[in-house]
Amino acid sequence: MNAPRVILGVSGASGAALGLSVARQLAALDVEIDLVISAAAHRTLVQECGPNALADLQMLATRCHPLSNIGASIASGSVPVTGMIIAPCSMRSLAAIAQGLDDNLLTRSASVQLKERRRLVLLTREAPLTLAHLRNMTAATEQGAIILPPVPAFYLNPDNVTDIVDQIAARAIDLLALAMPIAKPWAE
Repeated sequence: MNAPRVILGVSGASGAALGLSVARQLAALDVEIDLVISAAAHRTLVQECGPNALADLQMLATRCHPLSNIGASIASGSVPVTGMIIAPCSMRSLAAIAQGLDDNLLTRSASVQLKERRRLVLLTREAPLTLAHLRNMTAATEQGAIILPPVPAFYLNPDNVTDIVDQIAARAIDLLALAMPIAKPWAE
């Protein structure tokens, strides 16, 4: 049986550590990762996670696709993947997805997930939200996307930021229903 295959998109919103954590956790589950990174994410990864972050992320991926390659395999619904996570998801990427603007591989791959009725999890990252942001979230949700703002699970009493990031990334992965849940559950 083939390993599950997931597309990981990383856009330029703050929260680059979320993309790294998703990649690490997917790799630990032996999931094939198709990685596509926006131009702004290249800068955000270095600024927020350090000079080796981009290389570390790419090493975790099974395949790395250039943003401009809209002819990549993941731009076609005929290529079987389990779903896609965009972590973090900028408001620009959200708007393009919500409005069907397939202007690069990240947004095209997301549209393919929607048209094929596969899971698309968007870790939307912005605060406060404008009415345009909220409407784009609604439009994406109506098309089948799952909006998962990276909100900490404070009830788990995290010890540090890494615990928070890893829990949010695990929740996103759990939404793809790859295997048994990996996020820490609520306990009474």
